[in-house]
Amino acid sequence: MSTPVTPGSPSATARTPIARTPIARPPIRVLLADDHTLVRRGVRLILDGEPDLTVVAEAGDGAEAVARARDTAVDLAVLDVAMPRMTGLQAARELSRRLPALHILILTMYDNEEYFFEALRAGASGYVLKSVADRDLVEACRAAVRDEPFIYPGAERALVRSYLERLHRGDGLPERAITEREEEILKLVAEGHTSKEIGELLFISAKTVERHRANLLQKLGMRDRLELTRYAIRAGLIEA
Repeated sequence: MSTPVTPGSPSATARTPIARTPIARPPIRVLLADDHTLVRRGVRLILDGEPDLTVVAEAGDGAEAVARARDTAVDLAVLDVAMPRMTGLQAARELSRRLPALHILILTMYDNEEYFFEALRAGASGYVLKSVADRDLVEACRAAVRDEPFIYPGAERALVRSYLERLHRGDGLPERAITEREEEILKLVAEGHTSKEIGELLFISAKTVERHRANLLQKLGMRDRLELTRYAIRAGLIEA
């Protein structure tokens, strides 16, 4: 005959399951960079509406994004491509060098395979189109912090097909026409900055800026600032 267990006895206590409180993880801290205030406001509403995401810093251009990332504790940088002073791709390269633990996403209106591969080279782990940000951005942020790549739906097949075609032709990935430093100077020249101003922004001498500018003209087969500006627009470095 079994002995009844009375409440409060050691046997009763041993059989009572212990409730475990789940450990709450702090939200992912996001730096959001876009030169359009309305776009930033809309994207912030999307991200701040999620319990595991919070925008802790904003920037209006790539250079400001780099500065904010250095003085604010952030886990993820979401960068637009076309921004003044420094593009999102340029900022991504700089952030990857300075803050290798920072996760980076590119948010763009450009459904462009060249930008996608350039984003990967720059250190980004994802590429999200603004046109479907309300659908894809939240999952892309979570994937980036898990160190998982994110490619917007519909792009995978086209990108793989294009890459395989290149390999079949023996082309490999597209090569950069100009160096990263030349790209930085090209953007600033196209935005109307003087050699002195560019030197101050990039911490190089005006004479070095002039040398890079001459190399750009020669490499690209161009004659003046106007042609460089047109090239910068076509390359997505500045907006028309």
